[in-house]
Amino acid sequence: MKYSFILSLDPPRVTAQQKGVRVVNGKPMFFEKPEVKAAREILALHLRKYKPKHPMQGAVRLLCVWRFRGKKVGWKTTRPDTDNLQKLLKDVMTDLGFWRDDAQVVSETAEKVWHPKPGIYVEVEEVDDGVEA
Repeated sequence: MKYSFILSLDPPRVTAQQKGVRVVNGKPMFFEKPEVKAAREILALHLRKYKPKHPMQGAVRLLCVWRFRGKKVGWKTTRPDTDNLQKLLKDVMTDLGFWRDDAQVVSETAEKVWHPKPGIYVEVEEVDDGVEA
């Protein structure tokens, strides 16, 4: 199974790595900051309509093009990093049931570009397990 879609939104610039920390009884306790929680909710709202009827079972290939609003068109070489952007998106896709576990994502391509029409292009595909390296 392979499908693609575009999330029509300004991509969130906060990432899953931007957690807060507080010390309780001498031990650090990590928590999700309000802006990360809000980004998670926005992604879930937009992704929900593309959720498959059943979670993907095998190996998954994921391609994402993060289109940030800009007057020019081209590569976005500033923060946030692609790996940090992907983490929050994959966490939300896991929570929604695109797959059972994001460990199933065996191949991943992430690109960041400036674009007059912001959004996130997502392509998801189940792939054969028999790939030789």
